[in-house]
Parts: sequence; C-alpha cells; structure tokens
Amino acid sequence: MHSIIKVQDLGKTYDSGFTALNNISLEIKRGEIFALLGPNGAGKTTLISIICGIARATSGNVLADGFDIVLNYREAREKIGLVPQELTNDAFESVWSTVNFSRGLFGKAPDKAYIEKILRQLSLWDKRNAKMRELSGGMKRRVMIAKALSHEPDILFLDEPTAGVDVELRRDMWEMVRELRESGVTIILTTHYIEEAEEMADRIGVIRKGEIILVEEKSALMDKLGKKTLSIHLQCNLNAIPSELSAFNLTLDQEGSYLHFSYDSTESDRVAELLAQLNTLEIGIKDLNSSESSLEDIFVDLVKEA
Repeated sequence: MHSIIKVQDLGKTYDSGFTALNNISLEIKRGEIFALLGPNGAGKTTLISIICGIARATSGNVLADGFDIVLNYREAREKIGLVPQELTNDAFESVWSTVNFSRGLFGKAPDKAYIEKILRQLSLWDKRNAKMRELSGGMKRRVMIAKALSHEPDILFLDEPTAGVDVELRRDMWEMVRELRESGVTIILTTHYIEEAEEMADRIGVIRKGEIILVEEKSALMDKLGKKTLSIHLQCNLNAIPSELSAFNLTLDQEGSYLHFSYDSTESDRVAELLAQLNTLEIGIKDLNSSESSLEDIFVDLVKEA
C-alpha cells in the first residue's frame, strides 16, 4: 500500500532551546487508521501542527500525497482536514454557516448536497440552523469534524477527538471514523484513550520526548509485546513455590492459594509443561483463569522502558 504522508528527518527546536521533535521519520499508508500515542508533552500536537502547516519545522520535510507542505503549501493543505483539540467556533454562527464557510476557505465551489451529506453523516442535520453557542460539547466536536471534512480532504487528523465526550457519543464517533476510512479517507488519530486506539487503529505509533520509539501493526504489536497470565487456583495452599518449578516465571499470592504464570505469545506450549509438572508434583488444581495484557499495558511498559 502506498504512503500518503511521508515525514523525513523532521525536527523542531524553539527559540528557548527546547527540542519538541528530534529527527522523526514516519510514513502513513493510504486508507489506514493510524493512532499516535504518547504521554503529555511527547510531541504529538507539534508533529500534527507541522504536517498541517500550522507550525514550521526546524529541519526535515513532509510530503502530503506527494506535495511538499512548504513548497506546495496550497496543494498539500487541500489534501488535509484537521480536527484540533480545542473547540474554536464563532458562537453566534449557525452550524450550516460554520461548515459552509470552512469549505469556501479552501476555494471550493458551494455544494449544498455535500454539506448536507456530511451533516447527516455526523447526526447534525437537525441542528443545522442552531447557533454554535446552543450546542453541547459533543455536538460542537461533531461540527469541528464536519468543518474538517467540508473541503473533501483525503487525509483527516483527529487530535484528541473524543476529549470531554461521553461514552455513548464516543462509540458513535468511532463508528463514524470507520465509515470515513471505508470511503477512502486516511485517518491519523492522537488520543489519551488507549481503548480508542485498540478499537480502531490499523497501526500504532508511540512517541516519547519528541522521538518515535515504535511503529507497528496493532495485531503484531500485541502479539509481540503482549503478556499473558495464567492464574491457577490450588486445591491446597502452598507455603512456597517448589524448587522443581523454578524454570517457570511463577509468583505465589500471599495466602498461597494462587500460582500466577506470566508468559508471552511465543511460550504457549509452556502452559502444558507447567500443568504436567504440577500433576507430577501432585499439586491439585481447583480452577484456571487466563488473561492477556491490553494495549494500555503495552503502552505503559514501552514508555517506561524508553
């Protein structure tokens, strides 16, 4: 699959000497949902701002669908829609006027049918004549997305799109993002909600202190770094883990009633070995329960290790 965004050796250092981005190289595939994860201050918003032409890089270059964001600014910017973190709208404008005006800013001819289509898609049609100040935070967030889509971009940046949005509305927006991807729009998402990335993303990028520390397919990432735990409820309590089980990564709870075996996806055959060894030692098993680490667990571990 061809890349629609190419970032090469991108750096950003402010006059104060603070380096927000350090030699970042990244390619985003056409038609994918790419989630960019990182703690506060990691450089997520700075990176997006540079790609979208809001901020200037100190070094490096960016291509948006083949157009250099500096040398071919207008062509590159037409390809991109941005939903920023902060809600900024004219409080006294109607929803229709707000979205329609945004389309005109990109030099696009009026298209009432298209504006109606995206308002309906975002469940805003019934609110088309409402003033922005009359809307809830969740509805204002939807209007921001409609504005970003008004000029029919091929690339959509969502910077913390569900911040302050209730759970039900968040689920609706996830569904909307999937529909946009199905229509051919490439989605780049930054989020603090790890479940958002786990639910939607095709690939995950992790940024920390201005550096990309990992880019991986979501499924491959979870297979590679995800940890599994087998909890074994014992029929009789143990005072300590028998020496015969020292080859396994085991822990014993305080009561001595549970053995916990941690392993990764490449060690699944070790479970059968452990159970066989327990049988040999005549350690009775009352119950078994297995769990798998979430993307949040993996993310926290990655940031700690970095």
